[in-house]
Amino acid sequence: MGTACTFFGHRNCPSSIKPKLREVLIDLIENHPVDMFYVGQQGAFDGIVRSVLKELASVYPHIRYAVVLERLPPKRDEFDTCDYSDTMLPEGIETVHPRFAISL
Repeated sequence: MGTACTFFGHRNCPSSIKPKLREVLIDLIENHPVDMFYVGQQGAFDGIVRSVLKELASVYPHIRYAVVLERLPPKRDEFDTCDYSDTMLPEGIETVHPRFAISL
């Protein structure tokens, strides 16, 4: 069994960190027993982490990642094109009023 690693970043982040981030993630996967990653969804850093993990999941099929949602997603309709397949909700969040869920 491996180890989990979390990434929750800031909204403002230059895309120039992507190569270094990829390097760090590969090191965690190859040289440490990290095989599960949790990432936020609120800004550029989180988006970069998510995109790199998505790429690396095809190279390292044993790793998993989940984007942690801070609230229940909106009710889906035919115009909703969001892909929630790599997301998760913290246990019990469905019983919390949205105003008191994880604050941004």
